[in-house]
Amino acid sequence: MIDEKYRDAVPFLEQAVPLIAKTGVRILELRDRYAKILMPFASNVNHIGSMYGGSLFILAEFSGGVIYFASFNNEKYYPIVKEVSIRYRRPAATDVTLEVSLTKEEADSIGHAADLEGKKDWTMDLELKDALGEVCSIVRGTWQLRKFPETANKP
Repeated sequence: MIDEKYRDAVPFLEQAVPLIAKTGVRILELRDRYAKILMPFASNVNHIGSMYGGSLFILAEFSGGVIYFASFNNEKYYPIVKEVSIRYRRPAATDVTLEVSLTKEEADSIGHAADLEGKKDWTMDLELKDALGEVCSIVRGTWQLRKFPETANKP
């Protein structure tokens, strides 16, 4: 379910980066501080018949931008990715989903620190799962919340 207040944002997020859009990635659920995202198998098959590793990586990296959008003031802050590592555990031969979330306390703490320092890192551990719920990849990523320059000195 897409929360009504994010309904118009979903097409923007899915199309914002042309390379990501070409994968066919879809946001299935989006509400405050939570998203479920799907990478379709059909358009991301590699030479051995499983999902292309780069598509799995894109799904993981993309999730940081999506959770940012559902967690922070988009007129005050913007995200960047600092580091993402992925461990491919098993080939994926179906669509793959990823659920990502921040607690209200986590989001508030990150936002408060960014207000004071102008930026704040946050790290997430994520699991990419196939259609049977099997974990095919494990991801650890660090993203950074930054204040737009015009608000950098205004908490």
